[in-house]
Amino acid sequence: MKNIQGLIMKTLLSSKHPLTMRKLIKDSGIKRKDLFEFNQTLDRLIQKGKVIKTDKGFSPVKASKNTVVGEVIRVHEKFGFVKLIDSEKEVFVPGKYLKGAMPGDKVNVTVSPGRGGLDEGMVTAVTERLPYVFSGTIIKAHNSCQVLADRDFKLPIDIRKSDIKKVENKEKVLCEIYEYGNDHFSHVAKVLKKFGSSSSAANCCEAVLAANSVTRDFPEEVLEQAKEIEEKGIHPKEIAVRKDLRNETIFTIDGADTKDIDDAVSIKKLENGWELGVHIADVSYYVFKDCPIDKEAYKRGTSIYFADSVVPMLPKELSNGICSLNQGEDRLAFSAKIILDENCNIEKYYFDKTIIRSRVKGVYSEINQILAHQEPPEIKEKYKCVEKEIFLMAELANILNKKRIARGAVNLESTESKIILDDKGRAIDVIPRERGISENIIEEFMLCANEAAASFALREELPFVFRVHEGPSDEKIFTLKEILNKLGINTLEIKADCPCSALAAALNKAKGTRYEKLVNNAILRSMSKAKYSDENLGHYGLVLKKYTHFTSPIRRYSDLAIHRIMSGYITGMKRENIEKKYRKFAADAAKQASATEVRAMNIERDCDDCYIAEYMKNHIGEEFDGIISSVTNFGIYVELPNTVEGMCRPEYIENSSFEFDGDMSYRDIISGKTLTVGDNVRIKVLKADVASGNIDFDILF
Repeated sequence: MKNIQGLIMKTLLSSKHPLTMRKLIKDSGIKRKDLFEFNQTLDRLIQKGKVIKTDKGFSPVKASKNTVVGEVIRVHEKFGFVKLIDSEKEVFVPGKYLKGAMPGDKVNVTVSPGRGGLDEGMVTAVTERLPYVFSGTIIKAHNSCQVLADRDFKLPIDIRKSDIKKVENKEKVLCEIYEYGNDHFSHVAKVLKKFGSSSSAANCCEAVLAANSVTRDFPEEVLEQAKEIEEKGIHPKEIAVRKDLRNETIFTIDGADTKDIDDAVSIKKLENGWELGVHIADVSYYVFKDCPIDKEAYKRGTSIYFADSVVPMLPKELSNGICSLNQGEDRLAFSAKIILDENCNIEKYYFDKTIIRSRVKGVYSEINQILAHQEPPEIKEKYKCVEKEIFLMAELANILNKKRIARGAVNLESTESKIILDDKGRAIDVIPRERGISENIIEEFMLCANEAAASFALREELPFVFRVHEGPSDEKIFTLKEILNKLGINTLEIKADCPCSALAAALNKAKGTRYEKLVNNAILRSMSKAKYSDENLGHYGLVLKKYTHFTSPIRRYSDLAIHRIMSGYITGMKRENIEKKYRKFAADAAKQASATEVRAMNIERDCDDCYIAEYMKNHIGEEFDGIISSVTNFGIYVELPNTVEGMCRPEYIENSSFEFDGDMSYRDIISGKTLTVGDNVRIKVLKADVASGNIDFDILF
């Protein structure tokens, strides 16, 4: 039997140039009867990274000092990125050199200098493939059946033949790559699950959850433990050993529909300052390390909220029941008492295991009415037992807010949408999510408690999970500086390692101008992403040297983790035992919390986009006024007053020839007209695709 592999490699190595398929067969002396084995052997050599296929033909992959190991992190239609294992550096890889690698795959890649300072790479071998599961929409046309993925590469992939009759055109599905080819066009997918029509936002959201391995249902053992906890209630012996705060004026403030209430507040005016009480549901008392509920909570990492739906971190028996600080019910709490001087500096703080009883289930909108002295009689009656405290809280929160701004924290605006559904779960309206004084009260009080908890951990030298936010990279600062200079905003203070106050000053200079949104978004893009860490790195955006997340253990595992550690110390656990039990736990919890937070944010965004597109589908052809919110090399984004954002592709604009200036505008080379971030424009809705969540506009003149 011929050594076909040897023939192929010998032929390629002896050639100074890439060989076409026809030339390779001819020069290798392959007979017609050996063609099948030849093709299989060549495919194996390509997969093993010994042969590379390019537009010019086949070449041998020679050992190179530039070949490194990496992981594919993103794949788009025409390119992808590989993160190098040894340096965490990202390498740009043109699509034709990805060898069909998918996100998560380990690859060997040769690296060389690219354009614009970004290294470029060529995948020489896919060394490890992970199962690649994705959601998408079925496309049936003529004799073909393909699935168009919702994320990453947006290329149609063939469905395996045995699944074709099981699916309908435009059906939302969950798929997995079943058979890998040498490029993305050659992959074959199998259908794992069907969700119904892709024109339904609810169906699309279920597919998004499934693609991210998120399930609504809890394992049976988790539900059994949760029911057992709820049925046992609060043991009298536990009440006896806790600080009893049931006679104090403590109440909650949340949205009207909130059921998982994990924070309550109290306040006292002192002769020379304030006593602020922040009382948090003591979830760590019920959920101990490595129990079934804890393992599931760790896996989920955070609750996920979109439209009118929630995928909770904890079963409802805890999140809406025994742990929720419901009005008039005795609840176990982890309370922070914070003493602030007259200038609102933290003088002292105390953390105690307590039992509380909320006086009122406060609602943001109702308390905002009280603070505006516009409340109807029934609202006045509901809050009469806490009315004095409400006004004291508003006074304290106002001082805390001014203090935060004075130290240089930047107040970046981000538009939030509130999606209104009908009784069938379809989007019928989208409105801006309003924020009033009461929302600011809770935000400032939670910031204060979080700072105190981080201070406590550092003082006692505890292993911990901090909420950290590092400053912008030098590259992002340079880009921001360029934009601000073009707008005529003084940037002398904006440089590498500049304080956050420099960015806040730039934003203040843009306030009230047409460039306010542009500057806000530019600063937002320059910022690093906040994350969790077992090291205290400070919080750049809040201008705090120490910060954590203490206030939401029902919804965030990071908070539950630090409650567990702090509880160990407060209840007398020896320091060496705390160190042994929680040092690695803190590091693992921080890493997991960061990863699940990113996953949750992506899910929430994708799901909300589907619902918003579902709403806008009923307004195709209608005209609206909007403002240009951002521009990119592939289009102009316009935001409507109701928060809906759509994209206008320049080629859609009739009788014009717009070109992107690479920065903040499009200019029509025929008329000279410009479209710049901040401009008011009139648009027509052209298209709303529920499956992708994309909305297309046309700008009218």
